[in-house]
Amino acid sequence: MSISIIISYIFLGISLAAPIGPVNSVRLDKGIKNGFWHAWIVGAGSMIADGLFMLFVYLGMVQFMDIPVVQIFLWLFGGFILIYSGFESIIGVNKVALTYSRKKESLTKCFFTGFIMSITSPLSILFWLGIYGSVLAKTAQMNGTGQLLLYSCMIFVGLTIWDVFVASLTTFFRKYLNDTSLKIISIISGVSLLGFGFYFGYQGIIALINGL
Repeated sequence: MSISIIISYIFLGISLAAPIGPVNSVRLDKGIKNGFWHAWIVGAGSMIADGLFMLFVYLGMVQFMDIPVVQIFLWLFGGFILIYSGFESIIGVNKVALTYSRKKESLTKCFFTGFIMSITSPLSILFWLGIYGSVLAKTAQMNGTGQLLLYSCMIFVGLTIWDVFVASLTTFFRKYLNDTSLKIISIISGVSLLGFGFYFGYQGIIALINGL
């Protein structure tokens, strides 16, 4: 088990969580207005939804991970989703902006806001099927199926780190938080997603060529 591989999976989790979409926008809004715990609890709700999607994909696919055709499909599909998400994060950077709400909400309501926003998103299952499915294929191909659960947990650690970071950002660094800094985060995240996407796509093409 390589420490560098574990770190790469954690970084992938951070990259997946970092694009400034609806959930991150709500985290920032709640945190700036109400503090650390309101921002964190929105992210916690979203992470539980993400965890459910990961669990469903894991349970549905783990028995098929040794089939080359399945691995090739997941490589290519996940690469496409990652590249699309990366370009969307970069191209949509001018739409990123801070908004402020006036009404202070309860922690329970913030939790369910994050959970419902993620669990009802039409793109969430497609996102996790493509990206997480590709991660399962990569891990199974390179390390066998024995390490799937460990590396899956590392992705979730990355999601958790990002949630704590955003909550801390709104509390301790709010004076540095503005539209420009959000755009920089969005661009960095987009470039990172593109990197993972091209890597997954390349692996899928190589596997496809070798299988012909």
